[in-house]
Amino acid sequence: MSLTLENLERLIGFNSVSSRSNLDIIGFIETYLRERGFRLTRISDATGQKAGFFAEIGPSEGGLILSGHTDVVPTEGQNWSRDPFRLSHQDGKYYGRGTTDMKGYLACMLSAADKAAKSDLKEPLKLVFSYDEEIGCVGIQHMADRLAPLLGTPRACFVGEPTEMRVAVGHKGKAAIKATCNGQSGHSALAPNFVNALHLAADFVVELGKVQGWLATQGARDTDYDIAYSTVHIGKLTGGVALNIVPDHAELILEYRHLAADQQDMIMDLIRDAASRVAGRYQPDYPEAKIALNRYNAYPGLDVSKGAPVVALAQRLAGNPELTKVAFGTEAGVFAGLGVPTIVCGPGSMEGQGHKADEYISGEQLAACDRMMDCIVDEISI
Repeated sequence: MSLTLENLERLIGFNSVSSRSNLDIIGFIETYLRERGFRLTRISDATGQKAGFFAEIGPSEGGLILSGHTDVVPTEGQNWSRDPFRLSHQDGKYYGRGTTDMKGYLACMLSAADKAAKSDLKEPLKLVFSYDEEIGCVGIQHMADRLAPLLGTPRACFVGEPTEMRVAVGHKGKAAIKATCNGQSGHSALAPNFVNALHLAADFVVELGKVQGWLATQGARDTDYDIAYSTVHIGKLTGGVALNIVPDHAELILEYRHLAADQQDMIMDLIRDAASRVAGRYQPDYPEAKIALNRYNAYPGLDVSKGAPVVALAQRLAGNPELTKVAFGTEAGVFAGLGVPTIVCGPGSMEGQGHKADEYISGEQLAACDRMMDCIVDEISI
């Protein structure tokens, strides 16, 4: 495991928080792989300040994909007891931002790449490194069109989000929405003469609660999840400029996380209907009343049949028969949408360590992931 720890130390040293450029960590990984004979294709974003890439070694047909994201969540506002961008070790635990989510897996990917470069491969090893996963799987969706012809026809893709090395066969999809409530401005002494945009927003929150109630009682259910139904969540409400001014503008930021059986468009229609009902109460007297919806980001869920060949393959290579579904989103749904059989399996616990101060990964989890990587390279070797 010494090479994996060496890789992890280098990766943790890059401050690759999503708000920053990731070109330094991408450059390091590209150099590492190029030195080992991998063929590389960089895929940059529109700004040129972010990039992901595809790499492969060996023959072109078939093979296995390993995929992970290079960005991490911020450390501001968290009470770290150590430098988050310097790997440290204590009592069998390795501390640093991203150790669990998900540079531990990236370090194991690089160790697998090293082994593959020294092996006689009958199938290719294919690697995908992405950016801006932590802000809603943005990067991989920008990369998808370029990736599609590069991926070929692999047997499976392993997305390495932390599952404690259990094979995850599902997660919910997600969409983020900005709702803009338009009312009328005026002096608060004459408030009843105007449409208070915050009143529209408050009424809309109540209606969204009814949507949530319907999804919980009438929508699809999947008891493999802790929360067995699709959910609607309001994360932020803003509006108004002063106490004595009736607000003419308010904004809500909300999301829905949906089971595969609850189609995104169906849930979006429920939310649109809720917005129309609220605005419709005001419009006969105040035509300016309006709630505009902008679904500004979305990513697909993952729902793999437990009997699918990719699941049996992953269980064998991970050495773990346990299956799970995870509460958080991943990039796996994008690969599945490209026609690649995909599961999620990686070291560490998202619930236990992900996004927290003093984030760490245990040596046991890294070792288990290294064993899976050894089996993956052996699987595609002569």
